[in-house]
Amino acid sequence: MSITKFFRNVSTEMRKVSWPKRKELTNYTITVVVTVVFLAVFFLVVDLGISALIRWIADSKQ
Repeated sequence: MSITKFFRNVSTEMRKVSWPKRKELTNYTITVVVTVVFLAVFFLVVDLGISALIRWIADSKQ
C-alpha cells in the first residue's frame, strides 16, 4: 500500500466523520472539565484524609 493511497483513504474517512456542533462541543467540554475538577478535589480530600490518619497513627505510637 502506497503512502499516497493511505492518505487518500484517510481523507475519505475524515469526510464521513460526524463532527459535533458548537453547542454540543461546548457541553462536552464543560462536562469533561467539571468531571476532572470534581475528581481532583475528591482525590485531594481522600489523600489528605489518609495522610492525617497515618500521621495520627504514627503519633499515637510514640
